[in-house]
Amino acid sequence: MPHMPPAPATIYALSSGRPPAAIGVIRISGPRAGDALQAVAGRLPEPRKAALARLRDPSSGEPIDEALALWFPAPRSETGEDMAELQVHGGRAVIAAVFAALSHIDGLRPAEAGEFTRRAFENGRLDLTAVEGLADLIGADTEAQRRQALRQMKGLLGNRAETWRVRLIEALALVEARIDFSDEADVPEELVAPALEIARGLRAEIADVLAGASRGERLRDGLVVAIAGPPNVGKSTLLNRIAGREAAIVSPVPGTTRDVIEVHLDLGGYPVTLLDTAGIRESEDPIEQEGIRRARHRATGADVILWLEDVTLGREEPLFQAADAPIWRVRNKIDLANFDNKRNESGLSSIVFYVSARTGEGLDGLLAHLEAFAQHYFGGESALVSRARQRKLLQLTLESLDRAVAEGAAAGREDIVAEELRLAARSLGRLTGRVDVEDILDSIFRDFCIGK
Repeated sequence: MPHMPPAPATIYALSSGRPPAAIGVIRISGPRAGDALQAVAGRLPEPRKAALARLRDPSSGEPIDEALALWFPAPRSETGEDMAELQVHGGRAVIAAVFAALSHIDGLRPAEAGEFTRRAFENGRLDLTAVEGLADLIGADTEAQRRQALRQMKGLLGNRAETWRVRLIEALALVEARIDFSDEADVPEELVAPALEIARGLRAEIADVLAGASRGERLRDGLVVAIAGPPNVGKSTLLNRIAGREAAIVSPVPGTTRDVIEVHLDLGGYPVTLLDTAGIRESEDPIEQEGIRRARHRATGADVILWLEDVTLGREEPLFQAADAPIWRVRNKIDLANFDNKRNESGLSSIVFYVSARTGEGLDGLLAHLEAFAQHYFGGESALVSRARQRKLLQLTLESLDRAVAEGAAAGREDIVAEELRLAARSLGRLTGRVDVEDILDSIFRDFCIGK
């Protein structure tokens, strides 16, 4: 008799937030999920309908809680396996008692991080791009990030990639028919040309998607705005004013900020990381020198630099050059100066703002321009590509298609054209997780929390 692989373990975990909470959701997935539900709830409810159940410890018969029980028989469940859900009162003692009861049932064990989602992937309920979208949805901090992640989870990229793969397989079939059946009378001699036409069309579509790939990756990471300038011009005060809390130490002593301080903001639905850097000046203090070095490094890597000046002291030229980031001059402490012209000079690449970080005067204009810059920076629509892994695989697909088209221009190169089309289809298969993805699965799923 053939050797049968062992049945997968049945797993359980808390899928809601950390207790104590009003409700705790405990999920059970695997071949013994139904047995476990019957053991603790006394019966199997009607599929996909919540039922009130008195939970008991099967080993002692002691009551644990009154809860809602749900039953999702395979394959119509989130994981594609038999799956049960218990909605209990979310106290620590209740959840611990349910876990203890489940641990006494043979074949059950606690789930590992991301194991529910991994089983959904392995059972064909999600492809890899949808898994990545789910991870991004859980981690989304802003409305724009949520929209992009939800579209990925619903198949924004995965469905498109599968359509491309099917068309590639059609092109490959034409070329292989020409190779394998070239001596057959009923096989047309010219099959490579229509295959190359498909490849050219796909190449144009994928190139168009890659042209906007960086936008989706940037949205996951957020816009980085660095506040830089000489010491004691109000950088930390400005950061605290924008953040609405005491995130940085404010002191009249120059050189107080020795390291880069980060604050994460939601600006008009877009993610923004605000950096408060050390005052840039000549210093003999080795610790301050290191702070200034880090400040220069982080500022030059930012997307926007707010160069802060004390309006009472005159202009200070930026002491470094940024690669691509615009430098906006922010002239601070207008509350201390007899300053009449507080007009902001418009334009997203060259701007001067007059503000008071202490009183908040003029900050509305600065924040409005930052929000407009974020909208311009991220673009209006969600991008198809949101991760470097996706971009690299699409780039490999594009390179294979380029080589296929180039080889197809020469006679007798059908075997090479077929191989390049196979490589392109393989790259798309790796994108969605259809082929050769074992090496990346652990790195993807370990970022999930236990219970997801």
